[in-house]
Amino acid sequence: MKKRILVIPGDGIGPEVTKWGQKVLECIGEKFGHEFSFDYGIMGHIAIEKTGKPLPEETLEKAKNSDAILFGAIGHPKYDNDPTAKVRPEQGLLAIRKELGLFANIRPIKLFDELLNASPIKPEVLKGSDILFFRELTGGIYFGKPQERRDNGNTAVDTCIYTREEITRIAKLAFDFAMKRRKKLTLVDKANVLETSRLWREVVQEVAKSYPEVETSYMFVDAMSMALIRSPTKFDVILTENMFGDILTDEASQIAGSMGMLASASIGSKVGLYEPIHGSAPDIAGKGIANPIASVLSAALLLEIAFGMKKESESIVNAIDKTLKNGYRTIDISDINTDTSKILSTDEIGEKIIERI
Repeated sequence: MKKRILVIPGDGIGPEVTKWGQKVLECIGEKFGHEFSFDYGIMGHIAIEKTGKPLPEETLEKAKNSDAILFGAIGHPKYDNDPTAKVRPEQGLLAIRKELGLFANIRPIKLFDELLNASPIKPEVLKGSDILFFRELTGGIYFGKPQERRDNGNTAVDTCIYTREEITRIAKLAFDFAMKRRKKLTLVDKANVLETSRLWREVVQEVAKSYPEVETSYMFVDAMSMALIRSPTKFDVILTENMFGDILTDEASQIAGSMGMLASASIGSKVGLYEPIHGSAPDIAGKGIANPIASVLSAALLLEIAFGMKKESESIVNAIDKTLKNGYRTIDISDINTDTSKILSTDEIGEKIIERI
């Protein structure tokens, strides 16, 4: 099978970890007889420095003409420390999601047993956790207009807007996946306060009628933020809006032991974007200690969701499992029981995974 993959390394640790996502795809291509061709684009801080735009037209055109996108991370302290900046790296990511119609962000939260002690949460609470988040990605407060300052900058306005169509399309997708799993779905909202959440609940109740086999429940976001840590094994598919999903999946990274372990897929009508959920982590960029496993798992998601290559995807996950079973770790997923001689650099653990594939 021939496929074109656009690689957008991005900022900070993005290039360091994305290198291993690509290397794993190359390895899979050789092992299973597929032909993957790679092109490259820039986005984020590096794009602003080179072109003045967080998402150059050239990168967007390449994205539209690819079969899938492997993305790293964007962000830079320069913008975090300057709230008045008009052009920001994150605008590139928001724009590519909008331009490609990537309305659904799928984030698996699956714990490898070997990492039970890497999380600050008790092992007996965590064991068996396997959650699939569906976060709506192109609506809500991140995109709503107006988004502005008033009264000489002393009043700020953000607007949260959702349409029935936006909610219906991701709800159906989440229910479809729930049917393939444990047939449980939880909608997370704030319907006791927000009108948009009341629309979410109304639409999901309607969609649920077409999926009578799925046990559907509803939870306010503040209650979910507690329940997710207290009893994560209770949940299977979790569906929520943009901002709630952004926050809750970062919290859920502690279930898996580290943000360096979590992959995601952003999908829509055609070309999907696959990326680790962690940020650009500028404080560790260039030190060779970033965990590339989330990028490697993103490559596995790319193969399964974009190309239908389930066997190939599973071979990557199995290789990671074997690497962890053999005691190898990056610093973020090590614990007091880890053999310090097996705490590896970004490239070293990447090589171990390649060997096992």
